[in-house]
Amino acid sequence: MRMVITFQNKMVPVYFTTENKQPTQKVLRLLNSTLELKIQKGKSAIQKCLNSLISIEIKGSEAILHSYSENDSLALSLY
Repeated sequence: MRMVITFQNKMVPVYFTTENKQPTQKVLRLLNSTLELKIQKGKSAIQKCLNSLISIEIKGSEAILHSYSENDSLALSLY
């Protein structure tokens, strides 16, 4: 399943796998709050990834953040 969120004034596609047992809206709220917290208080590697974010993939309880540079992509735990 594919949805789109607004993050830092740009539209970012979010892809879900069918294995997610949590409601989609709950996962999106957790994702938004986690991203906002990381952009404010995260380390420079996380902020670099978030500044060049192109898509997000949700697998279970993890969010894989894809950026323009493959070296900057990383995974965050949502729970």
